[in-house]
Amino acid sequence: MIPRHLRPAPGRAAILWGCRQGRTQGEGRMSIRVILSFCLLLAPFVAGAAEFNASRPVRIIVPVSPGGSADVMARIMAQVLAPMWGQQVVVESRTGAGGHLAGEMVARSPGDGHTILFGTIAIHGAYGMYQRLSYAPASDLAPIVLLVEVPYVVVAHPTRPFATLAALIAAARQRPGEITFGSAGNGTSTHMAGELFMLSAGVRLQHVPYRGSSQALNDLMANNIDIMFENLPTIPPVARDGRVRPLAVTSAARVPSLPEVPTAAEAGLPGYVTNAWFTLAAPGSTPPALLDALNRDVRAAMAEPATRQRLLDLGTMPRGLTVPEIRAYFAAETQTWNRVIAAANLKVD
Repeated sequence: MIPRHLRPAPGRAAILWGCRQGRTQGEGRMSIRVILSFCLLLAPFVAGAAEFNASRPVRIIVPVSPGGSADVMARIMAQVLAPMWGQQVVVESRTGAGGHLAGEMVARSPGDGHTILFGTIAIHGAYGMYQRLSYAPASDLAPIVLLVEVPYVVVAHPTRPFATLAALIAAARQRPGEITFGSAGNGTSTHMAGELFMLSAGVRLQHVPYRGSSQALNDLMANNIDIMFENLPTIPPVARDGRVRPLAVTSAARVPSLPEVPTAAEAGLPGYVTNAWFTLAAPGSTPPALLDALNRDVRAAMAEPATRQRLLDLGTMPRGLTVPEIRAYFAAETQTWNRVIAAANLKVD
């Protein structure tokens, strides 16, 4: 028997059934040649296709604490996927080890589509800094789709003496290793953005890892750390309230939600262009046909105008790639971050 989650879609089966019926019932109104031509035209799109038929609630495991941009985006996707799949889609937070506790949890789950990882650079791109992982992210996890890319914002506590990126770089050169930057944890995107900044600017900062960006941002606003390289979606509200001071965005162009904030290149650091990215991934044991079905569903959800607008309003850049495209994307990003890891001599036991 074909597993329920891999059965052909009823709608597609109905199309083929209709073609067969047309041969016997429609001959008086339409020639057999026309009917068969129509069915042959549809055949490549229906043959072998599978659907994800959820039989119980689906879990999206988020590797950072609630309240951050990753959590917000995961909940947006859960809201739109639930009616598509006819089941509740639950967002669960599992923090620790730079996201790898969540990654391993999903990797060890059944590959039936009911446990999905909200993936990050830490899990899919910068895992090379972890020396003793008990799973292999590249093979034990299977990418479903690239959801979005997100610029970072370099932000400082408003009491700090550096009001521009150039002033920050100058202060860091005068006080090597003294200026602190917080991140969501070792190897996370907000950590790697800081490491890339140090290499690009030729400065040394003190990294302070947290269990999620929301905790780091709270400590920044509480005046316990100096700066962050935070994902864009969470910054505009706290910047408008004066709780943080944006110094630059890391995208190639200015962003609509912070139009007055210069790019890093405009602010004196040309070449410092980098984005966070977020994915959905499944256990590595997931059958390829099911991965393709999940990919189609998520991309269809992302294409809905309301969903796309919500993602754009957060300041993200919706992507949506096929499974082979995202595998190639992962490979290229892993090479990039491996170079940063080697240059900065980053190691976590």
